[in-house]
Amino acid sequence: MRLAIAEARKAADLGEVPVGSVVVLDGQVVSTGFNRRETWQDPTAHAELIAMRRAAEKLGSWRLLDCTLYITLEPCPMCAGTIINSRVPRVVYGARDAKAGAARSLYAMLEDPRLNHRVDITENCLRDECAGLLTDFFEAIRQRRKAARE
Repeated sequence: MRLAIAEARKAADLGEVPVGSVVVLDGQVVSTGFNRRETWQDPTAHAELIAMRRAAEKLGSWRLLDCTLYITLEPCPMCAGTIINSRVPRVVYGARDAKAGAARSLYAMLEDPRLNHRVDITENCLRDECAGLLTDFFEAIRQRRKAARE
């Protein structure tokens, strides 16, 4: 998760929402990613999607069997769908997302028994540090907007 946090900081440095992700297989980092929606002007450029795309390319398979996906923020419905479709068996995330969380906060897509794949979830890993990145980022935006109005 520390590497995912470092990836999230890269996003923040670019003015992106600070979310980072890492794919690990057999204790080895396969790929990393951080949010790039603004930079790439791509609505699908979420940290975990970038990391999963890179992992699939590196592993030569869209099936990310036996991989663990680390994310600093609970996945949204789009990312949860991709996690299910790529057969990721385990997801570890830091902060819950009360507005878009699809692992447990708003939806339980990753554990839905109606779907063909379920995911083992570990939540709250370094939660305060992950949440702090987001809180600090959005507070800085609010402060800039306030200063611009004055």
